[in-house]
Amino acid sequence: MTGSVTRFRNLIDALAAAPGDRPFVTAWIDEDERDTVTFAEFRRRARLQAKVLRDHSVTVGDRVIVIMPQSIPAMTTFVGAMMLGAVPAFLAYPNFKVESSKYRSGLAGVMANLRAKVVVIDEEFPDDMLGHVSLGAGTRLLRASDCRGSDGDDELPDLENHAGSLAFIQHSAGTTGLQKGVALTHAAVLSQIEHLAHAVNIDGATDCVYSWLPLYHDMGLIACFMLPMVCHLPVVMQSPLDWVMHPETMLQIISEHKCTLAWMPNFAFQFVPRRTPPSRWAQYDLSSARALINCSEPVRSSSMQEFQNAFSTIGLKSGALQSSYAMAENVFAVTQSDINQPSGPTRIWADGQRFRSAHLIDPVAEGTAGAVSFTSSGRLLPGNEVRIASDSGALLSTGHVGEILVKSDSLFTSYYNRPDLTAKAIVDGWYHSGDLGFYLEGELYVVGRKKDLLIVGGENLYPQDIEEIVASHWAIHDGRVIAIGVYNPDLGTEDIVVVAEVERKELLANAVEIEREIRNLVVAGIGVAVRMIFLKPPKWIVKSTAGKAARSTTREKLLKEHPELNVESGESEFA
Repeated sequence: MTGSVTRFRNLIDALAAAPGDRPFVTAWIDEDERDTVTFAEFRRRARLQAKVLRDHSVTVGDRVIVIMPQSIPAMTTFVGAMMLGAVPAFLAYPNFKVESSKYRSGLAGVMANLRAKVVVIDEEFPDDMLGHVSLGAGTRLLRASDCRGSDGDDELPDLENHAGSLAFIQHSAGTTGLQKGVALTHAAVLSQIEHLAHAVNIDGATDCVYSWLPLYHDMGLIACFMLPMVCHLPVVMQSPLDWVMHPETMLQIISEHKCTLAWMPNFAFQFVPRRTPPSRWAQYDLSSARALINCSEPVRSSSMQEFQNAFSTIGLKSGALQSSYAMAENVFAVTQSDINQPSGPTRIWADGQRFRSAHLIDPVAEGTAGAVSFTSSGRLLPGNEVRIASDSGALLSTGHVGEILVKSDSLFTSYYNRPDLTAKAIVDGWYHSGDLGFYLEGELYVVGRKKDLLIVGGENLYPQDIEEIVASHWAIHDGRVIAIGVYNPDLGTEDIVVVAEVERKELLANAVEIEREIRNLVVAGIGVAVRMIFLKPPKWIVKSTAGKAARSTTREKLLKEHPELNVESGESEFA
């Protein structure tokens, strides 16, 4: 990448500097329909949106909530708000994969916290949801159809946004609860993009981003919207729902548009090859992809290998699969793997018993009995620091597993209107991520969430490890497994309980046999026994707004349906 993006005063200046005739956003709707806008056309549409918002009294510092489907109008509305010095926030659009009561509750909570001047929705917004769009005093509801306007001669004022002013608010988990609104400044976003662009060797002349990621998540908003906007790259996007229903379209879009970069959560690296018939793989060409980055979940070597094995025959380069550790509170990335390393992210093996009992990484040779493998999330971006800490706050040395603490030049300033949550999250300048991991030879490895850690017979177990094993069974739907710990007062420790969706409802007739096979898989994989397995029909597990299994809500649902489970959980402690 040539030049520094931090030379811009703000994100709008960066957009203004883009060559007008360069393609910016291509909205891929289906095989026969797509809509492409150049940077000049995008700026024009965003200015129209800004003028409409200004006509509704939106000004500097006002919050503007955007609840629209993944689209160019949603993106221009967001940027139009920033053009006025207002502070926009994307919220998840309702869809049939999200539990409606949970969506409504979260939507009401977030909107009450933001106290927006305007809420922008589209023409198709469900009427039964309108009552949950909480409009307080001074808040106006604006239909997207009202945002057409005409390109008049009146100019928008040069607001001279200082880099320290708020750019936008992002909600790290959509609207599935009273989420924490992460308030980010122009300076923080520009610093993040500067570091990220250098880490992935952005080339404005040749790079093209592919994305199905929701714009209300940090991966979609930062890596696939703000980064292309600031670095003047084209991005080809499709709706998250369309991708979930037709994951094969990812291969088609990358092939047709010669996309070079994409960011995806770990589950997608299994989902795409398993949901694309091998007989159709040869129709596609992934030779243009130079970095498909595994982000937002603990990186699983098996997932990466499955994707590589499937698509190396259609041009996927060795080393094209990469990894990153990112969070909304840091704008986005903390680490990035070395994309110039031909073998991809670093992978190590450790003694499984020492890892589970002592929370310590004791490296062993590949193939050692009882060994567990870990894939690195990469090295720190410039301007970023991490520490690994115990529950008591003591700093842990290299190779010890503990909570990941982060400090950087792109760290958020606060959770919007939540000083109580901010004070708990940022202590002495360090953000307490709630993620568990370890640092080894300059690389960060993420192993799971602190709150999800299971303590079984003195061993520390991560639900993701159990879920990965269960999901490998042929009868279980990909990514539709939840493992939880339920306290057993007789034993004084937690029991492992698993809930999993079968691929087809008819398979429940063979539940006893499937459960037996799953138990054997878990014992063989990590040497522990599952207390209870609940096989459920398709669509039983509660989904997040991103279409992933929602752990805490699914746990609540399971315990309500099965009161025989002991719900008095023990406390987790580590290192």
